[in-house]
Amino acid sequence: MAQSLSKVYVHITFSTKNRYPFIDNQIKKELWTYIGGVCKALEYNPVRVGGHSEHVHICCLLSKKITQIKLLEEVKKESSKWIKTKGKAYEKFYWQDGYGIFSVNSSEIETVVKYIDNQEEHHQKRTFQEELLAFLKKYNVEYDERYLWQ
Repeated sequence: MAQSLSKVYVHITFSTKNRYPFIDNQIKKELWTYIGGVCKALEYNPVRVGGHSEHVHICCLLSKKITQIKLLEEVKKESSKWIKTKGKAYEKFYWQDGYGIFSVNSSEIETVVKYIDNQEEHHQKRTFQEELLAFLKKYNVEYDERYLWQ
């Protein structure tokens, strides 16, 4: 094959340090847009960025050129620097070290987009911790709970 062809979608999630609710209504839409811009600059085509007060969800098309870890490092670094410029309330903002990244079948993209769009409603019934544990179970991901919430 003379071309390198790829179309791999992923759903990424990560939280603020200690799941502190920094992401309020004043900042969240601008933050989602900013994170989408960082993804796009790294050739990760963002389909949807959203989340809740203490975590983010990103649905995107993987880049053929940039590794997953490089994407997460850049998204966290750049968005953390940016949000700290948005006022005194955000001066102590940090992301948690880890993240979850899960493959998404292209036929399920709309389901993931709706899931991300409905985070406010969703989290009236389920915490981020419960949400992440459900993802880990769904994708059969092995983990050590001692390190999961640090």
